[in-house]
Order: sequence, then structure tokens, then C-alpha cells
Amino acid sequence: MTNPQVLQTAINGASNKRFKMPKWGLVTEFTFNSAHYIKDYDGLCGRMHGHNYKVRIEATSSKLNSSEHCPHPVMVVDFKTLRWAKQDVTKGGLDHCVLNEVMPSEYETTGDMIAKYIYDVTKKRVPSDLQLKVAMSETPNSWVEYEDD
Repeated sequence: MTNPQVLQTAINGASNKRFKMPKWGLVTEFTFNSAHYIKDYDGLCGRMHGHNYKVRIEATSSKLNSSEHCPHPVMVVDFKTLRWAKQDVTKGGLDHCVLNEVMPSEYETTGDMIAKYIYDVTKKRVPSDLQLKVAMSETPNSWVEYEDD
């Protein structure tokens, strides 16, 4: 039988320690090619033009999850789920489309809003406790990042 005083001391000592939760992070990158123009933009970007977009998505979680392709909780999130935007537009992605015709009207087609759109759509497809960060590039030396706290 355990001494109640010893047990209480052990409980108090344990409650004073900080326990770290496990944390997994994963990163995926992909590209898609699309055209767009920025409505009412006074300059070249106001005309239809295209980009080879590069997207980087970071996902962080304190637990592992299942996916539509695997019923076991063995991954933060399925890479296929994160890479939805690289699919052809006819399959629900953003590849080979005119973004102005595909994205909802509340998203203008600036790099900032395209990154937010990818974030918003992705967030709806992943477990709710996942933290996401989306970085998107229209050119090799210009990036925009979006994450929500």
C-alpha cells in the first residue's frame, strides 16, 4: 500500500513539471501553371498573363491522423490532400486555368489572395487541429506567405 503523503508529493511534483506535447511537422512543395489578371490594376499585371506558380505548404500537428486513403492514424496529413491545387482544373485544382474564372469573386488574383485561397480551401480538407502555413511564388524571387492564428 502506498503512503498517502508520498503519493500526494509525487502528484504535486508531477503537476509542477511542464510536459511537452509531441509535435510533427511536414512540408510539401508543388507547382501549377495558370493565367490571371489583376482587376483594375494600372500596369502590366492588369492584362492577362501567366505564371508557373510554386506552392509550399507546411502542416504541424500534435497528433497523427488517418486520411481518406489510409484508415490508420499514422500521418499528420496525407500529402495528396495538401496538393489538391496542382491538379488540373477539370479535377478541382488550379492547373491550366484562368484564376479569375475559377476563384470565388471575394479573392482577387494577387499573389497574396491566391495564397489565402489555397490556405482556406486546404484548411477545409484537413483535420481541424492542424496548423497550416502556405507560401506561394509567382516568380523565382518573390514569395508571399499566409497563415492564420
